[in-house]
Amino acid sequence: MPWDSTRLWLADVLADGSLANPQPIAGGPEESIFQPQWCADGTLWFVSDRSGWWNLYRWDGQHSQAALPMQAEFGLPQWVFGMSSYGICSDGRLLCAFSRGGRWQLGLLNPNANAGQPRWRELQLPYTEFSDLSVHGQTACMRAAAPQQAPAIIALDINKLTDAPDHSDSEAITLLRRSVPQQPDPAWLSKPRFIDYPSGNDETAHALYYPPCNPDYHAPADEKPPLLVRSHGGPTAAASSALNLSIQYWTSRGFAVLDVNYGGSTGYGRRYRERLDGRWGETDVDDCVYGARTLIDQGLADPLRCAIRGSSAGGYTTLAALTFRDLFRAGASLYGIGDLEALVHDTHKFESHYLDRLIGPWPQQQQRYRQRSPIHHTEQLSCPIIFMQGQQDKVVPPSQAEAMVDALRSKGLPVAYLSFANEQHGFRAADTISTALQAELYFYARIFGFQPADPLPAIDIENL
Repeated sequence: MPWDSTRLWLADVLADGSLANPQPIAGGPEESIFQPQWCADGTLWFVSDRSGWWNLYRWDGQHSQAALPMQAEFGLPQWVFGMSSYGICSDGRLLCAFSRGGRWQLGLLNPNANAGQPRWRELQLPYTEFSDLSVHGQTACMRAAAPQQAPAIIALDINKLTDAPDHSDSEAITLLRRSVPQQPDPAWLSKPRFIDYPSGNDETAHALYYPPCNPDYHAPADEKPPLLVRSHGGPTAAASSALNLSIQYWTSRGFAVLDVNYGGSTGYGRRYRERLDGRWGETDVDDCVYGARTLIDQGLADPLRCAIRGSSAGGYTTLAALTFRDLFRAGASLYGIGDLEALVHDTHKFESHYLDRLIGPWPQQQQRYRQRSPIHHTEQLSCPIIFMQGQQDKVVPPSQAEAMVDALRSKGLPVAYLSFANEQHGFRAADTISTALQAELYFYARIFGFQPADPLPAIDIENL
C-alpha cells in the first residue's frame, strides 16, 4: 500500500510528451513517499518516513535531506489522489500541516531564513484538524476543525502572520464556509481528552475519551455511565478530533465514548503503524479492550454496560473483540468484515493485497486467515450484536454481514439486522444515518435495560 512502500522517480518530459532519463531519487520497500512538489527555484520537496516519521525533505538535484527532522507526521495514508499537507508560498516559505500526538497543527517553514529570522514557527490557532491544504501566492485555503467546531473551509493570509507581542495568529484567518449552518450550543458538547494508556505486549495505545455531557440531566453520583468504544475504519487511518455529531449523539444521551487510535493508526510514526503488521485482529483488539479496562478501573465506565462499535475495518475489530474476548456486553457492526478469506476474493482492486501485510500472504497463511475470522469461531460469541449493511457495498459485500447474522440467529443470541438497499460502503443519505443511530440506541436500551428519553422507532431484535 502507498503508506508501506513508495518510490519517487524523476524524468525529463520531452516535447512530444514522452519521458526520458528516468531515475529513482527516493523511496523503497520500507519507505513511504507523500506529495512531491516543485518549488519555483527548482527544488523538489516531498515527505518521506525513512526516519520513522513522515517528515519534509528537499532534493537539490543531487541529494535529498531532511528539512525539519521532528517526531511528527507531515504525511497521510494515501487512500485517494490529490491529498495535500503543505503548500509553497510565493516567497519560498512552506505552510505545513502536521500531526503530533494525534493533534494537528500548522507551521511555517522558512528554508532560506537569514540570521535573526525564525526558520520554523508553529502557529497558534483554535483548530486541532487540518487537511486539504492549498497555497496560492501568500494565501492558503484548507479544511479545519476542532472538538467543538464543525469542519469548515478557512483562508489564511500568510502576510498577516507576525511575531509581534500580543498578536494572535487567528487574526490571519477568514472563515469561508461552514459544513453546518449553525454551531451546536457548546453546553451540549462533550470535550474529548487525548489519553495514552498501557496495552498488550508492554505497548502504549492512544485514544480520545469523551465523558457524558447533557446540561439538562445529571446521573446519580453512584452510577457509572455505559461505555461505547469506537474502532475506526481503515485500519490505516485515525480517529479525528473534529466535532463529530455522531459521537455527541451518544455523550448527550449518557454514554461515555472512547475513540481508539489502536496500533496501526496513523499520526504516531511508522513503528506505530507497523504494530498491526501480521497482527490485525490482535493488536487492534488488545488496544480497544485495554482502553475499556482503563476507564473501568478509573471508575469512568460501568463494566456491565460496555459496548463496542465499528464500521468497515473497524467493524472487523469490533467482531473480533466480541468473538475472541469477553469484556464487551454488546456490539454494533456497520458493513464490517467477518470473514477475512472472503475479503481476499471479494474486495476491490486497490485493497486486493492489503491483507498481505496485515495478516500474511495468501494462500500461504490461509490458516491464520481462518483463525482470525469471527465467522469461523461463532461458538465463542456470547453477546448480542446489531448489524447494518448497504446492499450496494462493493468493498465489504452484504454476504459478510448476512453470514454473521445467520450464525448468531442459529445460536439463539439476540441479533438485529438493518439492510439499506441504496447504500454503498459508508452510509451517506441523511435518512440512513439517522435511522442507523436511532436503531443502535434502541438496541442498547433493550440489551442494557434502560429507557431512552428519545421516542425511538422499534426494530426487530431476534432471540431477545
